[in-house]
This record gives sequence, C-alpha cells and structure tokens, in this order.
Amino acid sequence: MTLQTLSLKKGRRVEAAAARLLPIATTAVAAILSVLPVPIPGYRGITPAFTLMAVFQWTVYRPDLLPPAALFLIGIGEDLITGAPLGTTALLLLLARTLVLGVRRFFGRRPFLFVWAGFIALSGAAMVFLWALNSLFDWALLEFHGTVFRLALTVALFPMASFLLGRTQRALLPAS
Repeated sequence: MTLQTLSLKKGRRVEAAAARLLPIATTAVAAILSVLPVPIPGYRGITPAFTLMAVFQWTVYRPDLLPPAALFLIGIGEDLITGAPLGTTALLLLLARTLVLGVRRFFGRRPFLFVWAGFIALSGAAMVFLWALNSLFDWALLEFHGTVFRLALTVALFPMASFLLGRTQRALLPAS
C-alpha cells in the first residue's frame, strides 16, 4: 500500500467515526433547542420536547449509535440548564429509549403515519409521566393544560424533525 492509499483509508475512517457521532450530536442540539430562551410569555412551560423527538427517531432507525450513557449525560445537562430536578430528563430519555427499543421492529418499513402514531403514544406517555413526577415533587396537582399544549406542539413538530433527522441520516450514515 502506498502512503496515499493509507491516507485515504485513514481519512475515510475519521469521516466514518465523525458520522457515527451524528445521533449523539443531533440529540445534544435538540436538547439545546429545548432550553433556548424564547421571548414568548409562558413558552418555557410549553417548549416542544425536541430531545424526545431525536431520541425516538434515532432509537427507531439507528439505536446502535445512540448509547444510554450519552442519553444520560444529555438529560443531566438539560436538567442542569433548566433547573429541573436532577435526573428527571435523563430518566425520561432512558425510559423512552427502552420502550422504543422494545417495539422498534414494528416501525420498520412502515408508512410515516404509523411511525408518527408511535411517537404520539410515546410523547403522550412521556408528558403525563413528567406531569405526574413534577406534581409529586411539588406535593400538589399541577395544571394539566400546559402539558396538553406542550404535547400538541411536540406532536405537530415531529414530522419536520423526523424529516430533517432522516435526511441527515441518509446523507451521512451508511445503511445499518
């Protein structure tokens, strides 16, 4: 092998390694989008669950590239930034990954509406879980209408997020 051939193979390995970090990177970006301050009154309470969207998408299509340790760190980081009880987002993301892993074979080669219905079920369960957990932490039943509105925004934005993540996956990652 020539030096040029070695250089090309090494370059491809580096590109492949960088591409394999794509699910972690896009999930971290989704977490950042979830915590960005938006100058809309009340927005913080109804922020769409962008991180959950990324976790669902990557767990359905490339779970091998989104390890639980990365989700734990992303969740802890999001909790630290938002001031949420430490570990709640990490727990939610890990539970979501576990649930989706159990049923991901049902999403393979199905129409998008089927995948979207799965996301609706997951995000509904996740929002109720967070509402119940936060109510428990506050020792009071919290208002539920903010949770419903957040769920509606999350569900409405999922097709766009899924499209963008899917395009990114197809452009940068080899098929699994």
